[in-house]
Amino acid sequence: MIFIDLTPFRCPIPLVKVKLALKSMHAGETLHILLSDSGSRRDVPVYLKKQGHSIEVLCNDAAQLALMIIKVDVSQG
Repeated sequence: MIFIDLTPFRCPIPLVKVKLALKSMHAGETLHILLSDSGSRRDVPVYLKKQGHSIEVLCNDAAQLALMIIKVDVSQG
């Protein structure tokens, strides 16, 4: 499992970092991220769903959004 705290960053940096992390991972591996920026809290889950990754919301409160992502092999569309 990879953990990335993206709370210090504002959109679009968290989305870029998530894309880079997923690129280096194998299908089935998990990525745990923390987001605080409102734009990132909206855009990152939308991107992940469009890509077909499995997402579990661990925490969604005023301070942060915590997601557990299981990477799928997007090349096999």
